[in-house]
Amino acid sequence: MPRRHHDMGGLPAGPVGTDEHAHAPWEKKVDAILRLLSGKGIMTVDELRRGIEEIGPDAYDRLSYYERWITSITNNLLEKRVIGVSELGEAMQEAQSRHAQAAGSQTQ
Repeated sequence: MPRRHHDMGGLPAGPVGTDEHAHAPWEKKVDAILRLLSGKGIMTVDELRRGIEEIGPDAYDRLSYYERWITSITNNLLEKRVIGVSELGEAMQEAQSRHAQAAGSQTQ
């Protein structure tokens, strides 16, 4: 079986950075979302991994680590019908509005 795009095991990729780094607040929220979903039996780490592995090569390369996580979480929740497409769209619009308002208030 040929390697899938995400499978880098055994390939030279340079040194792995071991420096501690601060996570952005949204990254911490993504981690917390997965922990909550896992604790409630809605999603497992295996499902997270499967979802990440299913991301296409272009998106996989473009997305950051936690962007891959939230993509996988979102797709899993849609697949399981925990959330609907319209509900997701509405929530995203609300978040974008809050973000725009916050950005506007910072420039004043």
